[in-house]
Amino acid sequence: MLKKGDLIRVIAPSMSAVQLGDSMILAREKLESLGFFVDYGKHFYESNEFLTTSIQNRKEDLENAFLDSHVKVIITATGGFQVNQILPYLDYHLIKENPTILCGYSDITALLNAIYTKTGMITYLGLHYSSFAMQKGFEYSLESFQKVLMENDCTLKASKEWSDEAWYLDQNHRHFYKNNGWKVYHGKNVEGILIGGNLNTFQLLQGTEYMPSLENKIILIEEDCEVAKEYSLFEFDRNLESLTQCIGFDKVKALLIGRMQKGSFITDDKLLKILESKQVLKHIPIMYNMDFGHTTPMMTLPIGGRVQVDMENKQLRILS
Repeated sequence: MLKKGDLIRVIAPSMSAVQLGDSMILAREKLESLGFFVDYGKHFYESNEFLTTSIQNRKEDLENAFLDSHVKVIITATGGFQVNQILPYLDYHLIKENPTILCGYSDITALLNAIYTKTGMITYLGLHYSSFAMQKGFEYSLESFQKVLMENDCTLKASKEWSDEAWYLDQNHRHFYKNNGWKVYHGKNVEGILIGGNLNTFQLLQGTEYMPSLENKIILIEEDCEVAKEYSLFEFDRNLESLTQCIGFDKVKALLIGRMQKGSFITDDKLLKILESKQVLKHIPIMYNMDFGHTTPMMTLPIGGRVQVDMENKQLRILS
């Protein structure tokens, strides 16, 4: 478990930290004010025409972080597009023998689920290093990060408000909306192991040795609007359809859907139409509009960890 005084290592297995600008300083100040120490991977600030560094350099930074006994948490600088490039080159035996908390989201979904699949180690879908630079509306995200990583057993509930904007461009002018809470499509209370994350990225693992078994799992899915933009509705629909066609999906315990960005144009009504169009989902408990994904604030959630989903009270209990 994480505790004050621990060392956090920042790495960039996806997009380079060179993109972060002033967020680099603000994030470090926030983490240090919370009582943590921060250092960085050797190559985390390198950038090429793909806004990242070489596969070898990213592999080196990740494995060195696991090997360093002083490092208690490895946190990714930001997301991006190319983290799946490094999956075939990682030493999963080394990672398994040196378990360390690893946290990130978005493109990092592929890395989190691959490591869980290959090692059985719990990883964490949650804040990037850059997230800690947020100055307003960060309380819920921080509380979740601390609860999940610093307590043995905790319960998470819906945030009171949310925001959807490039907050790092203007910290002083933020727009917050009242949160109408997590919503239940249908289903009963369930308990199981969490997998998933960003749906488009999770689908990159389909058909590979890095894709976790879907049987008896609780699957997290969310989608951003960065790539598909006005076509996000169609992209989400076909990616979800592809997921439902995977072997083992008929034995999934529950589906948890993160809050959609406004730019995706995936309203609640449109989301419900997508869900209703898929026969296999009629027998799977589903909760949506949850606090994870590409809006803020966001929960930290254990990939490979056991949770209880309380549909009646609309809350999530983290057991491991």
